[in-house]
Amino acid sequence: MEIFPSTARPIVSTSVASTRSEATEAAQAAFEFEVVFLSQAVEEMMRSTSAGEFGGGHAEETWRSFLAHAFAEEIAGHGGTGIARSIEAGIAAYGTSKRDT
Repeated sequence: MEIFPSTARPIVSTSVASTRSEATEAAQAAFEFEVVFLSQAVEEMMRSTSAGEFGGGHAEETWRSFLAHAFAEEIAGHGGTGIARSIEAGIAAYGTSKRDT
């Protein structure tokens, strides 16, 4: 399973984490968190709008979450909202404080 689809790549800040593997792991976790958060936000926004010509019903409700997730991956993959960068910085700060003690 590919964590990052070809169009969605996290913004990796190498200055945030001390090693490349830590930066990669922190960036992946932060990106995934931002996608989950944005998926929920987009899905909630979609509930208040018409879905267009999908016909409604149970199937539309089922597939709406997939569409919301795809939108969220695109948003996060193109720089996102800054959530991933904040989470990545927090992970790096936590890792640094654990090494210092």
